[in-house]
Amino acid sequence: MLLPNKHSHPDETVLAAATLLLRSLRRKRAVRYDELKEVLNRKSGSADYLFTPAISLLYLLDLVDYKRTVDTFEYTGQL
Repeated sequence: MLLPNKHSHPDETVLAAATLLLRSLRRKRAVRYDELKEVLNRKSGSADYLFTPAISLLYLLDLVDYKRTVDTFEYTGQL
């Protein structure tokens, strides 16, 4: 679920996780999969269940692209 409700912790929602990932991607332009997952895990400790929905949201918004050969996410949006 994208929209938080009154029982959701603000730092443990898909939108908050996507914001953290996007911030890291905008700074470095290309980040390996495991490094990007570690960014989320350090901040909220919920990378196990929030990483996939958050990165999927960014992919659907056409902000990231996945390079399979180097296992890297690349920021494709505007700076």
